[in-house]
Amino acid sequence: MKFILKNAKLSFLALFIFLGFTACDEEDDFQFDDDVTVTPDPDPDPTDDGGTESNNILDFAAANGHTTFVAAAEAAGLTDVLVADGEITVFMPTNDAFQALLDSNDDWSSLDDIDAGVLELVLMNHVQDGSVMSTDLSTGYIESMAAAGPDGENVSLYVNTDDGVMLNGMSSVTSADNDVDNGVVHVVDGVIGLPDVTTFATADPTFSILVQALTREDSYTFIETLQGEGPFTVFAPTDDAFLALLDSNDDWSSLDDIDGDLLADVLSYHVVAGDNVTSDELSDGMVVTTFLEQDITINVDADGVVTITDANDGVSTVVAADVQATNGVIHAIDMVLLPSME
Repeated sequence: MKFILKNAKLSFLALFIFLGFTACDEEDDFQFDDDVTVTPDPDPDPTDDGGTESNNILDFAAANGHTTFVAAAEAAGLTDVLVADGEITVFMPTNDAFQALLDSNDDWSSLDDIDAGVLELVLMNHVQDGSVMSTDLSTGYIESMAAAGPDGENVSLYVNTDDGVMLNGMSSVTSADNDVDNGVVHVVDGVIGLPDVTTFATADPTFSILVQALTREDSYTFIETLQGEGPFTVFAPTDDAFLALLDSNDDWSSLDDIDGDLLADVLSYHVVAGDNVTSDELSDGMVVTTFLEQDITINVDADGVVTITDANDGVSTVVAADVQATNGVIHAIDMVLLPSME
């Protein structure tokens, strides 16, 4: 499988991938004191034709002091999108959230310093098609309208509703269900960075043991690799998959009991480098070479259920497909794949 990068904008995306493993500490990442410099308020009614006063998304932003969002929309060329008829959902960052974004890069003193194409993708990562109220949200993945994937796929957003609503582990809804003429606005306290594949691994507690495994040894470079350009296809074992692995060996009670070299081989066996393989591209009998340079076999039954057979004839089922990031795609699996030990 070969991959050709189609979108030159993606060379800038690394500027916006906030989530390294140190970025999980919100107290460190989003505490800023400076005030943002914003443009003057726009026409309070960008679509006013002398008739009935409108209350579209940009009207709401201007009326409620979210002036930097309005300025960002103008800079990214998204004004028409945000005032158009139809219904969309916007997770709208506050002025302070945008200031935190600017403060995160020494080269940025205003929105003008950010490439307009990249800014467009970042803003569209806050937009979902249709009106989605807070009561419609549940823990899991939704699709944003940011076509920032390796082949222009819309990237995913991870929603966690365990304590309010948090997006990608980095931005919380502070004011929900603001109804407007062309959809709904949820105000959020952080700009939602464009995700790489490690963003979802750290944001989604389903993969907490996987994260422990990826970072267990100081010599491991998995995180740095998976934050790279890619693209990658990652078959990510869930916590239950790792617990089943530990239960399979009487000598293992935790990850610490697994030899470091063996664990590294196991992790490498779950990554395919060089292509962003979505579930509709998987076919029955497909043989795929992993980062470990050992093969796995893809199986797709008549009902579309995808299973993976490893080198030891172990079978794992894909339980969640097509979690899309900027540099690859994740498919969650229910058993850990084991390479040949010979």
